[in-house]
Amino acid sequence: MSKRLLVAMFTACSCLAALANAARAEAPRWRSLWNGKNLVGWTTWLYHEELGLSANSLTAQERASGWQLLFDGKTTAGWRNYNKPGLDSRWHVEKGALTVVEAGGGDIVTEQQFADFELSCEWKISPGGNSGIFFHVAEGAYDAVWRTGPEMQVLDDARHPDGRVPSRRAGAAYGLYRPRSAVTKPVGEFNHVRIVVDHGRVEHWLNGHEIVQYELGSKDWKRRVAESKFASTPEYGLIHSGHIALQDHGDRVWFRNIKIRPIKP
Repeated sequence: MSKRLLVAMFTACSCLAALANAARAEAPRWRSLWNGKNLVGWTTWLYHEELGLSANSLTAQERASGWQLLFDGKTTAGWRNYNKPGLDSRWHVEKGALTVVEAGGGDIVTEQQFADFELSCEWKISPGGNSGIFFHVAEGAYDAVWRTGPEMQVLDDARHPDGRVPSRRAGAAYGLYRPRSAVTKPVGEFNHVRIVVDHGRVEHWLNGHEIVQYELGSKDWKRRVAESKFASTPEYGLIHSGHIALQDHGDRVWFRNIKIRPIKP
């Protein structure tokens, strides 16, 4: 596909997003799916990944829509270790990506906390690797990010043992909800993620596909939690605001284009 055609596609999608914004007041369900957030996320992936344009930056459309960078591509500003004031030196910036270079760097969290939001980022995993992206993570009384924060799994499905368990595959709500389809790219390539948390309703998107959807605190959620390893932590997934976290599971992993759009109450 030529770059000229891709630019035309990006422009068309941006126009669709603008039209959808105008339809907000007329159709609530349309607003939920097409108010620009899904299209913005998709066009962001197209803009950076396929056109090869500047990573770790915001387009004019994104800035106008309320997006903010969580990683500037040059420094680790805005991140620290879980339950600690600073950041371990094993986390650093490499070729525009936030990466942990060896085991022991520990899980890291954003300085800021978020309630409802749309998160967009890209991840790349090493062969046989395992990591995760968490949200609504609480600190203080808890000893690990997974005690409170739901996780979108980051995994090499083909080589890691967790790949044999559907609810632990890449894109899954770890241990609870399996992805509807396998859409990860080959190891060594970046995958584009979107996590939407909107008043309890959560969507996991991977490479342009919605693969998981669930409702925090619903009967189905509580049943699955009660049957999982999270049963011993009653607050799991029920804290309504918290940090975004990236996991050090002992394997090389890279994150870039980490950005977030808070959703107003």
